[in-house]
Amino acid sequence: MAEAYPWHQALWQQLAGRAQHAHAYLLHGAQGTGKRALAERLMARLLCQQPNGPDACGQCKACLLLKAGSHPDNFVLQPEEPDKPIKVDQVRELVSFVVQTAQLGGRKVVLIEPVEAMNVNASNALLKSLEEPSGDTVLLLVSHQPSRLLPTIKSRCQQITCPQPGLTQSRAWLAAALPEQGTEQHAQLLALAAGSPLRALSLHAQGVLEQRALVVEGVKKLLKQQASPSQLAEAWNGVPLLLIFDWFCDWAQLILRYQLTEDEAGLGLEDMRKVVQYLAQKTRQGRVLEVQAWVLEQRQKVLGKANLNRVLLLEALLAHWVQLPASR
Repeated sequence: MAEAYPWHQALWQQLAGRAQHAHAYLLHGAQGTGKRALAERLMARLLCQQPNGPDACGQCKACLLLKAGSHPDNFVLQPEEPDKPIKVDQVRELVSFVVQTAQLGGRKVVLIEPVEAMNVNASNALLKSLEEPSGDTVLLLVSHQPSRLLPTIKSRCQQITCPQPGLTQSRAWLAAALPEQGTEQHAQLLALAAGSPLRALSLHAQGVLEQRALVVEGVKKLLKQQASPSQLAEAWNGVPLLLIFDWFCDWAQLILRYQLTEDEAGLGLEDMRKVVQYLAQKTRQGRVLEVQAWVLEQRQKVLGKANLNRVLLLEALLAHWVQLPASR
């Protein structure tokens, strides 16, 4: 059974308590808030033959088939490879499934995640199924970025905003999930995950605190001329490129904020506060804006999976960074 997160409790009671369901739901919200788990929990509830209370019973034939991954009336559509688009041929297969009769005599349930991975052709192929689903079919669409969806897709779904937990709830959940880490590490992980406890857990699993320490130490050495851009580009080989660009975007924003406010409480995480303050005091604001624009542009290319030369890109990033104080 999909995990039930405490911050979904009120929303789940609303969903599970419905006597009738929409033919299509769009579950959207920030990444790392458990939308997929919520969709899977609802999928199990909709397919269950003997629902007991708000959740699926977990014991009937339908529940056992779903648990085994062989339920004939369940269809999951997702990219064939991580971060790849959902292809139009995959959607055509889904459309073929939707027009069939349910083999167990109940509902058919489709789960699509992330919906924004569909290109325009794939989205258009899905529209007819959203307009006129065959029989008792429910489509569950999960989106991290609903702004990227066609308006015609959104208008055919009942939209449900999945809540993000508050800081107290996030800390409590993360403390239970990572009891071996201290309060300070929990706070740092949540800050790096923009407040999402599930994202924080994922980042911890990939060693983000060690990666962050490596990058921060490198930036400090760079500014003291104890390391060159090429040396650091090599040393950071194991750190995801998107994480590096996320951090540099954040630091550029913090520099600008401090230049405007001189508020020391707004200098970000402890590990880079002195560096951010130093660069804010030593750099022309116009130059910070130029570098920030360049970093944001390159980050978009990284997000778009452009064919980038990682080493050259990092060297260029660090060359911009090391020249910041010299631009006063």
